[in-house]
Amino acid sequence: MHAGSSLELKVPPPVVGLVIATLMWLASSHVPRFEMMSSSLLVLLFAAAGVSCDFAGLWAFRRKRTTVNPMAPQKTSAIVDIGIYRFTRNPMYLGMMFMLCGWAMHLSSLWLLCGPLVFLLYIDRFQIVPEERALSSRFGKEYEAYRRRVRRWL
Repeated sequence: MHAGSSLELKVPPPVVGLVIATLMWLASSHVPRFEMMSSSLLVLLFAAAGVSCDFAGLWAFRRKRTTVNPMAPQKTSAIVDIGIYRFTRNPMYLGMMFMLCGWAMHLSSLWLLCGPLVFLLYIDRFQIVPEERALSSRFGKEYEAYRRRVRRWL
């Protein structure tokens, strides 16, 4: 049994992202604003980067014909190492983090950048670590070689 395993692979990452985005929105009226952050162009760039990472990740999973279900990494039928997965092992989570950064900028608060940080810490510990354990168990040396070649985030 792993420490904290009761939360491992229990909450779908999009739900984690939506909960954090909602908490950021609720907190936005209680934290100092920094109007310079809300540049529409910057918000759009982060949102576009996030959506692009997510779709590029989904496209690569589809090309490899493997499950995209983050709650069942043991059902993965292939290591996805094409497209955006040549640069990051977790483009969909990275995309969600970019979108949360854009959301913090839209809400005009430096304090709300804690939201993407909380997302990163939660996903890293309760989603990515168990995924990596399952993939390592399933694919062995092939997955370990991929892990050495490509960073977890960027």
